[in-house]
Amino acid sequence: MKNLTMVLFLLFSFCLSGQEWIGDYKEALSQATANDKLIVLVFAGSDWCAPCIKLDRNIWQSNEFATYASENYIMYKADFPRKKANKLSKEKAEVNGQLAEKYNPKGYFPLVVILNKGGEVLGTTGYANVSPKEYISLINSFIK
Repeated sequence: MKNLTMVLFLLFSFCLSGQEWIGDYKEALSQATANDKLIVLVFAGSDWCAPCIKLDRNIWQSNEFATYASENYIMYKADFPRKKANKLSKEKAEVNGQLAEKYNPKGYFPLVVILNKGGEVLGTTGYANVSPKEYISLINSFIK
């Protein structure tokens, strides 16, 4: 019975995991090109930025957004954690730093940059206290 409970718990946890983030920016570009999707590039401070945490909890982790995003967007998070426990690998930190130089030179957090499959900026936004459906509409408003 314990094993069955553990298996059900793990399956349920995976269902609640929320947004699927691509872990490598080059892979995100490749998938966007192959699947003709937008890239949602998110600059976040996952362990210190209150609006970033709210955006993650209210939008990225919602089932509505995750379902829509899996069909329409490629998601990449350029995270800048401060706590040692959340420290990124040197390579990931370098990539995120380069992305910040190019797309977020003023260092805004959170900053959500909508890119086409070629990496060109279509629009930017940040935290908004809206429903996932309204946030999807906001992102889609940048499509020309």
